[in-house]
Amino acid sequence: MSVFLPSVPMLPACEALPARAADGAQADVLLQLPVGSPRRVLYWLPALGVSARQYLPLAQALAQAGVAMAIHEWRGNGSSSRRAGRHENWGYRELLQDDLPAGFAAVRERLPRKEFLLGGHSLGGQLASLYAGMHPHAAVGLLVVASGSPYWRQYRHGQWIRLAYAAAPWLARAVGHLPGKKIGFGGNEARGVIDDWARSGRTGRYAAKGMPDDLEQGLRRLAMPLLALRFAEDWLGPEASLSWLLGKMPHALVERQLIVSGDMDGRPADHFGWMKAPQPVADRIVAWQSGLSSAPCP
Repeated sequence: MSVFLPSVPMLPACEALPARAADGAQADVLLQLPVGSPRRVLYWLPALGVSARQYLPLAQALAQAGVAMAIHEWRGNGSSSRRAGRHENWGYRELLQDDLPAGFAAVRERLPRKEFLLGGHSLGGQLASLYAGMHPHAAVGLLVVASGSPYWRQYRHGQWIRLAYAAAPWLARAVGHLPGKKIGFGGNEARGVIDDWARSGRTGRYAAKGMPDDLEQGLRRLAMPLLALRFAEDWLGPEASLSWLLGKMPHALVERQLIVSGDMDGRPADHFGWMKAPQPVADRIVAWQSGLSSAPCP
């Protein structure tokens, strides 16, 4: 997806903060600051196969309202030093245990003693929820945009989706990675990521190979404000899928909002289209976070 980035002369230039994981993998976290000192930083996790820079329009819209945004780069995408292949593999364990702590540390070093919000788009919203369950004091609020559980029973024509959850890991093993750019789903994804994703799609439960953490229990314990934004024309994130994810967090203080085409000046309110015109999403994030109470900084 190409993204047009208009100049915003009143905002500071976007910064690239190097983040190095424990196993040596490196990537840049993109940081867009507002004018002046921000009260909060939104740490943002992209969708599957989407690079960090594609969320810069959202970051600029938030910065114009005084909210800083740090955009994580998934392993295998954009500025990442790794590329999925037969000799390079990883799963949710590396993303949650190695890469996200490194990204958070880079932003905390740059902006010490700031409050964090944690959010993400699609799979990024799922992994943001899992990370919040693992580290409940890392953020004062959680938000998920066009997200939900991939559980096949929560989708129309779910039997076909169930078949995809069997086929995708097989294809990834045969090729050495999932060739998402060729098949039109995600990017070139690591076998382990596809295995973990497909397992959650088949079973409706989250688990990561090689991780002892009970990810479902972490979600059940989570008690923080949560904003869930869904798009009316998003077949990849239907209401049932979002409800299944939110149902795993019974103690979260959930606020749901539906964005329709009228909110987007007639543009389709779908899974990816909002990224090119993110102001409606930014406005809702700004309004929601302004009502959150402060917490002691980590």
